[in-house]
Amino acid sequence: MTSLFDSHRLGELTLPNRVVMAPMTRARAGEDGLATASMAAYYAQRATAGLIVTEGVQPSPIGQSSPRTPGLHTGEQVESWRQVTHAVHANGGRIFAQVMHGGRVSHPDTIGQIPVGPSAVAASGGVFTPAGPQPAPVPRALTTAEVPEHAEAYAEAARNAVDAGFDGVELHGANGYLISQFLSSNANLRTDRYGGSVANRVRFAVEAATATVAAVGAHRTGIRLSPGATFWGVEETDTPRLYAALLAELAPLDLAYLHLEATTDEPTLRTLRALWPGTLIMNPVLPLGAKQTGHAEAAHWLGLGADLISFGRAFIANPDLVERLRAALPLAPVDESTYYQGGDHGYLTYPAYQHSA
Repeated sequence: MTSLFDSHRLGELTLPNRVVMAPMTRARAGEDGLATASMAAYYAQRATAGLIVTEGVQPSPIGQSSPRTPGLHTGEQVESWRQVTHAVHANGGRIFAQVMHGGRVSHPDTIGQIPVGPSAVAASGGVFTPAGPQPAPVPRALTTAEVPEHAEAYAEAARNAVDAGFDGVELHGANGYLISQFLSSNANLRTDRYGGSVANRVRFAVEAATATVAAVGAHRTGIRLSPGATFWGVEETDTPRLYAALLAELAPLDLAYLHLEATTDEPTLRTLRALWPGTLIMNPVLPLGAKQTGHAEAAHWLGLGADLISFGRAFIANPDLVERLRAALPLAPVDESTYYQGGDHGYLTYPAYQHSA
């Protein structure tokens, strides 16, 4: 049976194990969306992962969702990321940047303008702003003519990522952000070629992926999806048919991987595994749910045909997670109060496992 500690070929990379560090927002970027020396140290500490996927990186100023998140749309931002990719590679790791356009999940106080979305429908709940949580605003609906430029923004960020030394990019198509909003049946009320039917609602995701493949190559392009998820108030009608149609459109692109979250029932996820011809990264537990991924969940999904397993919160408090899993060592608990507070405490202060004499 496949083990977490077997190697795996991913595009032109050979991963030494099947443990993936999942993307997690930590809100530690500097001014103007610059990556910092602390971010370089944070990712380098976790370079024993088979693959690191960074926190969401905005592809454009209007694509920023939350304060203190990094970007990949200016020359200064590209330059700032080189310290991160160099540090990870120097420690023997591999790293993809997650490209994340927030769409309607943003606020004028954060980006200086009204956020955009498929339709003028506000997200549910509060969004993060420099002054703290505020109600999500009603976004401006993109015109048909504007939509392609936002799909192309993912590709431009991917070019910048490769220039910054990243091994590839993951398009954030999950969790209620822009691609997910287009897939949705309640955030997307459009009547043009990007809304209504399943074929139209998957179009934006396919155009973003196609543009990114053209920009940096299929072997450097992955996508993350959350079938059936309701983050930020998105809803989807007929999730199995929607995602079967999406995968049918994405499969010919020969992407490096599909990254699925366990946001729907297992039979649907198993069907999607069968429909996807390439590498599957599985995030086996509900993001931010009560349970965290462990050995049992990883083994279960490796047995069901997943190729790689992504771990989220466990990587925050356990920079040496791969070795702890390999040696069945206890995992350190995470201090949730430090998730987004900024600074190095709760970011760089978790040690590797200390063996007793």
